[in-house]
Parts: sequence; structure tokens; C-alpha cells
Amino acid sequence: MRERDQYAGDVARAKQIQERRAKSKAEAVPGDRVVASNRRARHDYEIIDTLECGIVLSGSEVKSLREGKAQIVDSYARIDDGELWLFQMYVPPWSYAVGYGSHEPDRKRKLLVHRHEIDRLNHKLRMEPLTLVPLRVYFKDGRAKVEVALAKGRQMQDRREALKKRDAEREIARSVRNNEKFV
Repeated sequence: MRERDQYAGDVARAKQIQERRAKSKAEAVPGDRVVASNRRARHDYEIIDTLECGIVLSGSEVKSLREGKAQIVDSYARIDDGELWLFQMYVPPWSYAVGYGSHEPDRKRKLLVHRHEIDRLNHKLRMEPLTLVPLRVYFKDGRAKVEVALAKGRQMQDRREALKKRDAEREIARSVRNNEKFV
């Protein structure tokens, strides 16, 4: 009788584990994969608004991105003639592309955004001293996307204050967790 109860308990635990795994797989979309991120941007800028954009790429650039090779640390976005462009994003040439199939690594790339979004961004850029900074490049449902942020530059003292504030918030959260453990 004990063996049967133990077996039933093992089966129940196995089902729970399978359900958790299926739930985590459903939450993680298989097409979303970050290729490059600009972690320095959150330190140097105060992020006001973010926008997801498509990006116009050639075939060899897509292959190179799928290999996970891209750098957006020094890149920025700008509106020229009513179109949104990404400058100084480095995508190295694909190793198997030669001659006509290869691309220029540092060329400017057009970002795909709705007209009303471009107009809204252009209005905000004219009103305040803001800049457009790419935060990350990723694949979503098999298509390359860029997350662009409307950001305001921070001075050195602002950066220090932001670091102090973040450390204080972490310390508060840590103490709250410790208090909850012992209650």
C-alpha cells in the first residue's frame, strides 16, 4: 500500500514539473532572441520613451545578425527627410558572403516606423534637447527589430545620483525580503 501511495506522489510531482516546463515554454516566445544590447545607454541617458522599429537589412546582414554579431554601443538614430535612420551600427560582413553579396559594415540603415510615430518623435526632438538611442537589436517572430529610446543625456553628477538611488532601492528591497523571511 505504501509503494502505491509513493508511486502516486511521484506521478503527481512529475505532472507538476511537466506543467511548469510547458508554461515556461509558452511564455518564452521562440523567435525573440537578443542579438546586441546597449547597456551603457541606460547609464548615460535618462530613458523617456521607447519604440520598437523594424530595420531594412540586406541578406548577408541578416545572416551575420543571426550569428549574433553586431555592435550598437556608439550608434544613434536620427530623422532625415521624414525618415528614421540608424547610424554607426556595426554589423560585420558574413564570412561566406563575397563580392556582390557582402555589405558595408558601418552603413546607415533605415528604420521602419509609422508616419505618426516619426512625427511624434520629431515634435519631441524639436521641443527638448533629446536624442534617439538604440537599446537593443533582436529577432521577433523571425524579423529583425531595434528598440529605440527617446532619451535625455545625464551629466556626471546625475549619473552618480542615479547610482546612489538604485543602490538605496536595492538595499531597501533586500531588507524587506530579509524581514519577510523571519516573520
